[in-house]
Amino acid sequence: MSSALEKALNVLEFMVERPQGTSISEISSGLDMPVSGVHRLMKELEKNGYVRQTRNQGDYKLCLKLISMGLSYLGHSGISNVSQPILDRLAQQTGELIRLGLPDGDQLVWTGAAQGASGGLYYDAASEMGKQVHLASTATGQAWLAALTDEEAVRLVTQQGLLKSVDTDNTTPPPGPNAPQTIHELLDTLQAVRKRGYSICVDTFVPGIAAMSAAILQPGSGQAIGTVSIAGPSVRLTRQRMESFAEDLFRAAQELGVASRAAPYFAPDTSPIRKIA
Repeated sequence: MSSALEKALNVLEFMVERPQGTSISEISSGLDMPVSGVHRLMKELEKNGYVRQTRNQGDYKLCLKLISMGLSYLGHSGISNVSQPILDRLAQQTGELIRLGLPDGDQLVWTGAAQGASGGLYYDAASEMGKQVHLASTATGQAWLAALTDEEAVRLVTQQGLLKSVDTDNTTPPPGPNAPQTIHELLDTLQAVRKRGYSICVDTFVPGIAAMSAAILQPGSGQAIGTVSIAGPSVRLTRQRMESFAEDLFRAAQELGVASRAAPYFAPDTSPIRKIA
């Protein structure tokens, strides 16, 4: 990757976290880049339709080009077509937030969702869509890690960081008090997930939030190709209530596995799949 391209991509990723817009000086400070270099990059990105300036000498915002590219890719991949009806039904059954997690190389990304709560207290995770899942502290991440060998799980967690980092601008909430603090603690948790068949997390990723998740297995091969999760406020989504949802969660994971056969994204020669532990 050329230095100029890498810098441009870093700028775009920086701006994704700031939908309200950001200035050249903020980008320069946040990415430790010279102001002159950032200015040249922004003008090039603006010329190619990726960013726009909100006013003369003002902040820059992302254009819809990146969004349209992502939506176009999802549409051609077949992921949304096969997964959304299943996510919607599970949301109706549970009355909670349902999310689909898919691997992207060594990362796991939240790529689909359905909200089952119609009012009152609910978990709105819209800002997390499309983001990398923190593996050690989320139900989604733990379900995925449990589908790997301990060695592979430790490698991925070490690479990402056992403890979730918090952005200086507070765009990332602090970790919950029950997040695993050591690799040994995490491995004990993964063993319990394998025995149970699904993960359960309360006050781990975010204080006040509970979640459960199961791996989606590819029929025939038994390889893990993603995760499906249920999340909501811990005052309502109790452990007992989560346990009552286990059958619905397993059914949705199985249906997503079968449905994956119809999505080009999961074609055997290109799918970023993992071997179940």
